[in-house]
Amino acid sequence: MSGEHPSRKQLEASIAQSKADRSGQGKAQAREMQSEADRAAVPKHGL
Repeated sequence: MSGEHPSRKQLEASIAQSKADRSGQGKAQAREMQSEADRAAVPKHGL
């Protein structure tokens, strides 16, 4: 995640990734959510 104040998308993606890592299910969806959140953070945080 970027910065001290992650976006809502980044938080949701992080939660989804954690659940996927624990359960082994939904990994592809969690990965896509993470990618989308990272792409959205570029304009917001200037990464």
